[in-house]
Amino acid sequence: MSIRVIQPGVQTTVQDLGRFGYQQFGVPVAGAMDPRSMKLANLLLGNDPGEAALEITIMGPQLVFDETNYIALTGGDLGASLDGKPMPRYQAVKVQAGQTLRFLGLRNGCRAYLAFAGGLDIPPVMGSRSTYMKAKIGGFKGRKLEAGDELSFRDPKPDLLFPERRKLGADFVPQKQYDLRVILGPQDDHFTEEGLQTFFREVYTVSAEFDRMGIRLDGAVIEHKNGGDIISDGIAFGAVQVPTAGKPIIMAADRQTTGGYTKIATVISADFRILGQLRGGDKVHFVPVTVEHAQTSMMLEQNYYNMITDFLKRDRGL
Repeated sequence: MSIRVIQPGVQTTVQDLGRFGYQQFGVPVAGAMDPRSMKLANLLLGNDPGEAALEITIMGPQLVFDETNYIALTGGDLGASLDGKPMPRYQAVKVQAGQTLRFLGLRNGCRAYLAFAGGLDIPPVMGSRSTYMKAKIGGFKGRKLEAGDELSFRDPKPDLLFPERRKLGADFVPQKQYDLRVILGPQDDHFTEEGLQTFFREVYTVSAEFDRMGIRLDGAVIEHKNGGDIISDGIAFGAVQVPTAGKPIIMAADRQTTGGYTKIATVISADFRILGQLRGGDKVHFVPVTVEHAQTSMMLEQNYYNMITDFLKRDRGL
């Protein structure tokens, strides 16, 4: 075994980019709540950006390493320390057999991502190593980690070329208010003009009811024309459902495959990195953008990943 779990934290699960192609059979996608942070952790280690990592929520675990390897930690700041010393984030860090990683407390954000050079030895289920806890699918035994669990590295890398250069600036920066870019629809015509104006004008607060399935918001009621019920249809990551009560819910990684509430808009994929870091009390404001804007933002993000990959390849002399 490569890693022993001494304390599991609140909710630590194995996640990758998700389980695609099975929603038609009622199987949710799951995957990282903050895909960007997970990708950056993997790229720092030379992994495929979609390699499975540990998603650590609110309060992190205590892990003992029994094998030397490189790791990288990104996302929210949960106060990580290695053998009692602060562990740097957003860079490749070598851990030796016998060292202990702890998380001392949440400082900002909501979720951190811990990646391992060469990945974890977790069998894929339906093409993904992501954990979907409700159905006990994938990940480590289909559940969050527990004290006494032992995980193995799949292909550990005790040596990486130019490890001192494998670092980035902190990508997640906490804000007093988060602007979420959205594309209207698909059921925006079910809302009154006043309802649409309310949605874009008001600032909403993340309620205590937020998890991997959805993020409930408190704030001004959004007015429908004839209630919020529709014939069930598919639900995408970032879809903003508005039930008849008029309070929005942003659907997240573990969302159900279909739903029967009106969806006023959808958060663009480039802003999922914000969704994954929201916690109770955070303020959000919705900003309308075009499909072309969303596509450009997605391409810019992919260009950023390509730039990091190219830089590391140049360092290796490839």
